[in-house]
Formats: sequence, C-alpha cells, structure tokens
Amino acid sequence: MNLFRLLTPLQLSLTVARTYGKHNKKFLYKDGKKYEGIIYYPRTPDHQDPPVEPAKLFRVQRIKPVKGNPFWEKRILKDLGLDGKQSDFAVVKNIPENNARLWKIKHLIKVTPVTFPYGEPTANDIKHTILKENGECLVTKDIGPVEMRDAARDAFDQQAKRMDTELLRKDSRLKWLNPW
Repeated sequence: MNLFRLLTPLQLSLTVARTYGKHNKKFLYKDGKKYEGIIYYPRTPDHQDPPVEPAKLFRVQRIKPVKGNPFWEKRILKDLGLDGKQSDFAVVKNIPENNARLWKIKHLIKVTPVTFPYGEPTANDIKHTILKENGECLVTKDIGPVEMRDAARDAFDQQAKRMDTELLRKDSRLKWLNPW
C-alpha cells in the first residue's frame, strides 16, 4: 500500500507523436525527367540514353518447379506450355498482354530476348532455323543454284590470302615444334 501512495504523485505523462505518410523529398530532386508517369533522375544533366530496339520475341524458360504455386500461376504456365519438363521453353511475342502475364510469373521463369544476327527467317527457312539458349536465332540460308556455287568456289581459289590445306599443315607443324 505504501508503494502505491508513493507512485501516484510521481506519474509522468508521455505523449507519443506519430507521423503519417511518406517524407516529401521533392525538394531534394529537382532535375527529374518525366517519362510516361515515371520520374527519372539522370546522373548528369546532359545524360542521354542510347537508342534501344526492343526484341520482337522472347524465349521463356521455366527455372522453378510448378508444384506449390497458386492455381493462377499454374494456369499461366500451362497456357504458355511450360508445365512439362523444366528444360522446355516457349517463344512468346513481345506485346503488353504477354508481358503482363510474364510479370506475374517472373519468379518462376527466365526471359531471354530473341535476336536475329543473320536476318529473320522466312516461310522457306523454317527447316534451317536454330534457336540457341542465349536467344540467337540462326538462319541457314540456301546457297543457290550450282552455277553460283561454282563461281564462288573459283573466286575463292583465286584469292591470294586464302588458307588452303598445305598452308594450314605447315603453320600447325611450326606451332607444334615451337609453341612459345
């Protein structure tokens, strides 16, 4: 009882002030450039981004298992054809609808843009097209008729700096005898 009588006159009043919302830092960042609703702050005022040509196609590969994911993610994987083996991949167009679907499952997949270093394939080139893991789509073009091939072979044989079998054999032997 004596303890309570001593504490009552000594009680302290504590006030807690809480701030709501985020800190407004607009006064710190004055040189921002607005791109379609996104404010971008370049490192230097005269910085220009290099021009980027977006890829037309994406190579999408599943890197995580399907099991244990919610049904909506499993449905997206099934629609893309990625619900089978993990080594399978799908080729998807780079359009906003597909990008929104890929964004929902970005933690389950690996997306690689498809590039065409030797030109885009045509309807006749379907048999001679290879899509590599790094996204390069290699198209093997038809050489043409036999006359054109013979002319190309003759032009190659007449070149002074060509690498024929005898030259390669001599060079390899010299490198074998004196490798350093």
